[in-house]
Amino acid sequence: MKAVRVFLDHGPLTADRGLWSAVHCHSILSQEKKKLIFAAMYHYLETYFGKEKISSIEPLAKAGSDRKYYRVTANSQTYIACESSNTEENETFFYFSEFFKQHQIAVPTIYDISEDRTRYIQEDVGNISLLEKVMKDGHTEQVKKLYESAIHSLVNMQLVGGKELDFTKCYAAASFDKQAVLADLNYFKYYFLDLHNIQYNKSKLNLEFDLLAEQIGSISNTGFMYRDFQGRNIMIKNDTPFFIDYQGGMKGPLQYDIASLLWQAKAQLPAAWKKELYLYYKKELSSQINISEATFDDEYSMIVLVRLLQVLGAYGLRGIIEQRAHFLSSIPAGLSNLCEWLTQFSLHNYPELNKVLNNMLNNIQAEKYIIPTANENTPLKVIVQSFSYKKGLPEDESGNGGGFVFDCRGILNPGRFEEYKKLTGRDQPVKDFLESKTKVNDFLKYAMAAVDISIEDYLNRGFENLIISFGCTGGQHRSVYCTDAMAKHLNEKYHLDAKVKHLVQDAKNWKNE
Repeated sequence: MKAVRVFLDHGPLTADRGLWSAVHCHSILSQEKKKLIFAAMYHYLETYFGKEKISSIEPLAKAGSDRKYYRVTANSQTYIACESSNTEENETFFYFSEFFKQHQIAVPTIYDISEDRTRYIQEDVGNISLLEKVMKDGHTEQVKKLYESAIHSLVNMQLVGGKELDFTKCYAAASFDKQAVLADLNYFKYYFLDLHNIQYNKSKLNLEFDLLAEQIGSISNTGFMYRDFQGRNIMIKNDTPFFIDYQGGMKGPLQYDIASLLWQAKAQLPAAWKKELYLYYKKELSSQINISEATFDDEYSMIVLVRLLQVLGAYGLRGIIEQRAHFLSSIPAGLSNLCEWLTQFSLHNYPELNKVLNNMLNNIQAEKYIIPTANENTPLKVIVQSFSYKKGLPEDESGNGGGFVFDCRGILNPGRFEEYKKLTGRDQPVKDFLESKTKVNDFLKYAMAAVDISIEDYLNRGFENLIISFGCTGGQHRSVYCTDAMAKHLNEKYHLDAKVKHLVQDAKNWKNE
């Protein structure tokens, strides 16, 4: 039998640690951050592939959902494994995937589904998205061809789905009707307008939202509405676009998906591209169905607005409230998109909304959401470490004499319970305990907010050293968990690859007696 090793954030998990017996990686990617692989997921993969066939399991970064993804190498091929406890959403994804695959739409093949329907294995359609292509390569003719290819497939997906899909199997709403539109508009109101203290006449704005929702909800040209058709959900493999994350789809206006793609904030497509690609979309659509262009264009302009507002609401919730860096950094581009829309289209039928949006654009300082990030020339070196108060405060090896020391002993200690005594803050049962039975997330929220102030200042001023320490009684559970969480936060938000040290656990080679 091969010796088995699963690589974690900052070190290997071996049989000595008690969760796994086996995964041997052919090569160690030491620069990559790894997460702890759940035992249940590993055993599911082991059952499907066979223990001897698996050579590596790599956790993938989360986006806006709570689904967990892994890239699995087995039999010299790669696969994507997913874990989600939301079985209703999973069932919608399974149904849509099978349907679109049967109709030759480029979606991943699903190879296997666990008995409890919470885990599945699907085709790996690459690790480069259309958004990454446009951000890396720029607005080249080759990238535009990829957009056109994606649009061509989108039209087929929308029309065949609109004709034959059973929309009662949708996870969210079955259709993008008036109530669904109102939900998006209120999402913007509560999570963006209100968070920025933008004043508005509540009754007037509600009446206009009702009118706008009625207008969008009564559009007659409908089909399968992907709902989140944007570059991040379009993977490029062998110059072919593949679609992922379409489980939120429903019946809805055809214009919604093309609006989502062309007006994606991060992509920042030039106005000329938006016009050309929209015309290309209408040409592809008109080759299969009849549309009234004037009506279609009027509806498109208002759907773009609804989409832009919904996206700002998502940025408010995920970015401002949940402090997810990707969403926070997208706010300036989202505001820029809205400003561009207002220069092209009219809101004369919606005077209160027009006033509110202009007031919002004049009063929100987009610059404060621009987050400094590290690169290969950044001098800042960050150490994040866990320690035991029994052994005293750790020494400052940098000579800087500053930094942060956070005392985790106010959080209930998992080590007081027999089932956690031989585990650490990297083991899933301990993580579950801390996240469900304690206020560790609140503790980290404020710790991260304090650290962020220094990180951003240090990045802007070219400082070189910062040490962040988390201490608990034994340096085994709470401090380990918080240290890994802080390192992950710094990587995701600032692209800082912090050096992680677990002073007690590293010294014991992670063996807990």
